[in-house]
Amino acid sequence: MFQLGCANRACVQNEILSGLTVALALVPEAIAFAFVAGVPAMVGLHAAFMVGLLAAIFGGRPGMISGATGAMAVVMVSLVAEYNIQYLFAAVVLTGLIQILAGFLKMGKFIRMVPYPVMLGFVNGLAIVIFLAQLQSFQTGPMGGEREWMTGTTLLIFIGLIVLTMSIIHYLPKLTTAIPSSLAAIAVVSLLVIGLNIDTTTVGSLAPLKGDFPKFSIPDVAFNLETLMIILPYSVILAAVGLIESLLTLNLIDDITNTRGKGNRECVGQGIANTVTGMFGGMGGCAMIGQSMINVNSGGHKRLSGVAAALFLLSFIMVGYKLIEAIPVAALVGVMFIVVMGTFEWSSLRIIGKVPRSDVFVLILVSGVTVVADLAVAVVVGVIVSALVFAWEHAKHINVNGYLDDKGSKVYELNGPLFFGSVKGFLDLFSPEDDPKDVIIEFQNSRVVDHSAIEAIDNLAEKYIKAGTTLHLRHLSPECRELLKNAGDLVEVNVMEDPKYHVADDQLA
Repeated sequence: MFQLGCANRACVQNEILSGLTVALALVPEAIAFAFVAGVPAMVGLHAAFMVGLLAAIFGGRPGMISGATGAMAVVMVSLVAEYNIQYLFAAVVLTGLIQILAGFLKMGKFIRMVPYPVMLGFVNGLAIVIFLAQLQSFQTGPMGGEREWMTGTTLLIFIGLIVLTMSIIHYLPKLTTAIPSSLAAIAVVSLLVIGLNIDTTTVGSLAPLKGDFPKFSIPDVAFNLETLMIILPYSVILAAVGLIESLLTLNLIDDITNTRGKGNRECVGQGIANTVTGMFGGMGGCAMIGQSMINVNSGGHKRLSGVAAALFLLSFIMVGYKLIEAIPVAALVGVMFIVVMGTFEWSSLRIIGKVPRSDVFVLILVSGVTVVADLAVAVVVGVIVSALVFAWEHAKHINVNGYLDDKGSKVYELNGPLFFGSVKGFLDLFSPEDDPKDVIIEFQNSRVVDHSAIEAIDNLAEKYIKAGTTLHLRHLSPECRELLKNAGDLVEVNVMEDPKYHVADDQLA
């Protein structure tokens, strides 16, 4: 379970170098996401280290990178603002416990039920939320104190540094990929600010850092029902958002590497990481799509790369915190704007008019709900709406082909699923008073899906009994027969050459 995955020296070397590249890219985003959540930069850095290390060891997807993320940071803002950071730590601990429970309940498989339009809406909404969260950086003053919007020369300098940062990140990879472009941009802008003594907001001016190892500390909150009622809604949302983003990232890496991660184990791994992180003063986190892509593209496909990235990040925290304090906030905002541009699925704008209108509606709906509510609610709403659209469309597809067989029985070949949405159309297909004394409904091209379908069959059987007709159901699957046990003597089941159906399974180990 704890094997790092390498069997030779070349693999170890490649994984460590990949981890170093990822660690360099983690520093600016960990700080930026901490500011998004309204907590000190060190809280984000500690979370990036601890979540990254523990998720790499215990998670279900080797090569995937975890840390402090914008998806979870935007949920934390109101909790930190209304109460204090200790409530955040308590909420992160509870978040981890919920995620562990989800893993043991084998809920990881349900990510397969998220339709593609919902995924597009999810990432688009996330990009918009991260963008809006950057607006607070256009204010001056210490974090947690009185702040004012920038004006005049201060605002122009701030915007200029953002544009410079974004330009370097965009154009540097066209010249060289030897160093991460985000790191190079931050270094250049920081040296420019220091060398020219430019008056602008820095990380140190917002929240001074202290290079130390995360310390164990039980969250300083009252352990009572009132506290639980405060943190529980946030914890549920954080757990859902974290698992959704982690499992979506897991599926993405599965497709790229042509391997398969273990969704339920990833739930447990993320839960362990968040539970421990909350006890060590971290803001929690989940899988990171951008950093995971950097790692995989750099050749990091084993657990060792994630462990190495976390340990390199810790060394940066312990030794280089003074350098981190000198980073201009404008550089971090520029990095986050690039993240926003990379996160937003611009292709979703081009497919409007080329895909069903219901898919476009779901995409826009999920994006909107993400902005006005939160990511977890948006995904749930999107899945529900998609399911209702699916049910409505398939309810219209049920039909029968009727004929008399060589024994004089009327045979109805049923096509389409029989479920709550199609039962009305199903009952309208039959005329018991006009049929002969022996009727067969052929289910080889259909399935009995739910209780509404059973009730519809019972109602139809009663009508045929009143008409003095015997009703037979033929070619039912084993699952359908199991559902029909409650139909009792009203229905005679004659099974021939049943089609086989299989239910997806996903094991924890």
